[in-house]
Amino acid sequence: MGEDARQPGLEEGFHKLEEIIQRLEDDSLPLEDAFAAYSEGMAVLKQCSEQIDRVEKQVLKLGADGQLEEFGNGDSGI
Repeated sequence: MGEDARQPGLEEGFHKLEEIIQRLEDDSLPLEDAFAAYSEGMAVLKQCSEQIDRVEKQVLKLGADGQLEEFGNGDSGI
């Protein structure tokens, strides 16, 4: 539970990215602030991507033989 408390959820991350994009679209944003916002956005994007990767590894699929298999385990031959 400690890890979840430190790391925002995907929805929160996506919301943060939307806020950053809105700031970057502001033509009056000073260049230094734009660079800082861009860096922040890239960090949030990386966190979201890592969270999605973890979830994908946990997803199960129904194999041709009717058994549940882990998604992307390389055994499916796809």
